[in-house]
Amino acid sequence: MNDVAQVEIAPVEASRRIKTLDVLRGLAILGILAVNAPFFAAPWQTAMNPSLAPLAIDPSNAWSWFVPHVFFEAKFITLFSLLFGVSIFLVGAERSDKGRGKVLRRRLGWMLLFGIVHGAAIWFGDILLVYAVSGFIVMLARSWKPRTLMIVGSTVYVLLAAFGFLAGAAIGMAPAEVLEEMRTEMWSPPLDVLNATVSNFSGTFVQSLAANFTAWSDFVPYELSNTVPRSIAVMMIGLALFKWGFFSGNTPVWAYLIVIGVGAAALAAVAYQAQLNYAAGFDFIHMNSRGAMLNPALSILITLMYASLLILCVKLNVLGFLTNALAPVGQMAFTNYISQSVIMTAIFYGGRGLGLYGEVSREGLVAIVAGIWVLQLIWSPLWLSRFSMGPLEWVWRRLSYGKPVAIGKAVPA
Repeated sequence: MNDVAQVEIAPVEASRRIKTLDVLRGLAILGILAVNAPFFAAPWQTAMNPSLAPLAIDPSNAWSWFVPHVFFEAKFITLFSLLFGVSIFLVGAERSDKGRGKVLRRRLGWMLLFGIVHGAAIWFGDILLVYAVSGFIVMLARSWKPRTLMIVGSTVYVLLAAFGFLAGAAIGMAPAEVLEEMRTEMWSPPLDVLNATVSNFSGTFVQSLAANFTAWSDFVPYELSNTVPRSIAVMMIGLALFKWGFFSGNTPVWAYLIVIGVGAAALAAVAYQAQLNYAAGFDFIHMNSRGAMLNPALSILITLMYASLLILCVKLNVLGFLTNALAPVGQMAFTNYISQSVIMTAIFYGGRGLGLYGEVSREGLVAIVAGIWVLQLIWSPLWLSRFSMGPLEWVWRRLSYGKPVAIGKAVPA
């Protein structure tokens, strides 16, 4: 009896993996880097406000803000959240499966610890802690019917979007002194404040470590109060779609085409809003009210459009070079996510490598991101040609299953 249980809760074999999930996960990991890059490279206010140096834009390089904002921002973190909801069920199975449930709890517990270490010591923008906390809640709903998951997830998502609209509409009614304080702290800090941030992050190893820890400790409350509720909603939607066969390619082609059409309309709306933001000169009140409403609200529709396009590629066996390149990156998503942080902080943080914090423009960031994409697209299949999983995936599974996990590929007889 125990032997059977041991077999049932072993890690999934490579031959049983769902290719579409790996392909989508690979796309998500690469896309997330394009959004995170400015936050690695300069004070977070300059990443948010495209009118602040060193990430300021003008007509000649506006594309370096427009493309990541319209096509990447909020889309790939949403895609990864959808897929994480799926993984909760794939690892934990039904709630009646106590053995798999125990593995899932261990897996999320270790993820929580990884997130704390990653955020505190490597990069403050960590998402692992958010996913672990969200996962502990979503795991309680993993046996719900897909319709229930979709209703609850969509309701929470819409309510959060509505709250965002109301908060944005109210910001213009705040007293002038409150608005000025918000503007100074969040949007246009004094030059000496920005210079101090640059000095800390580009200083010695101890200085950059302390600056990162301070930023992380400031960031965690926002993540827990804002990002976790949205992540829970999106994970529930993702699990509902998986149970309906969307992510495994078992949905009719016409349904994917409808999703693509709706997503394209949403993308056009976000692009139009981005043009209005640029025309408004990225004014603080505009950017935190009307200018900030559409992208987070419509991102899930655009994300599902991206997912539908790639699922159809796999389903119809087209653009195989693309899907085959993305799948290994997705199989090593944890390793690739952490390696992105290690590489980017080695480039920008002081005491870890080049110390270029505050010195690279948005165009330069595009080149750096593209270089890391190429590196991960090359190294992921090379690693998986020798091993069955990424190095950090192996560590995570070894800790989660509480027993030895083979990493080498089986030698053909």
